[in-house]
Amino acid sequence: MPCEETAVYLRGLYFVCQVSQVCVNCGVSMGEYFCDVCKFYDDDTEKGHFHCYDCGICRVGGKENFFHCVKCGSCYAVALRDNHQCVENSMRQNCPICYEYLFDSLKGTRVLNCGHTMHMECFSEMVQHHKYTCPICSKTALDMSRHWELLEQEIEATIMPPVYRYKVWVLCNDCNKVSEVNFHVIGHKCSHCNSYNTRSTSRPVDSSGNSSPSTSDSSENNL
Repeated sequence: MPCEETAVYLRGLYFVCQVSQVCVNCGVSMGEYFCDVCKFYDDDTEKGHFHCYDCGICRVGGKENFFHCVKCGSCYAVALRDNHQCVENSMRQNCPICYEYLFDSLKGTRVLNCGHTMHMECFSEMVQHHKYTCPICSKTALDMSRHWELLEQEIEATIMPPVYRYKVWVLCNDCNKVSEVNFHVIGHKCSHCNSYNTRSTSRPVDSSGNSSPSTSDSSENNL
């Protein structure tokens, strides 16, 4: 249970009084902002303090600018209401870059397209190092459509030697579907969502436990 009394040092003496915004003994205001739940005081009202009963803590930024996502387990900016991928308790995890606990972190947080979260400054540093996928699930974290177009142009301009003209199986990190595509040293495009965020995988297995037949034998040098 929260402590209902506190010791106050004033004019060289200690006083024990009930926790409240105004001292019941002398009438001195203990802080411009006071949370009766957290027993928290602050004089800087420009922070826009508010208490979230679902989170169980006080937050800053103005209550009108945030909403509590029950599934994600935290307060998000109102711009993300019905506009983000929910991941259960996504904010009650460590940042995948710096490993600081996100839920009560004082740093700004970014919600990725996949629903996973990390510090904004960690995300910016990750992008500066040319890493554009979620460190947790490997899904694309940015709009890469322009980059995919440039990759496709480069692939079309780069003709593979006949010995490398064969099919390979790839798994798309964005849509989690498997495609059989032409091998190319630059990259492989998912035939379902057109993403180049793919990786090599084995031939899928059908319900009988056998590998599904390929549309063309990979040992043949066919396009």
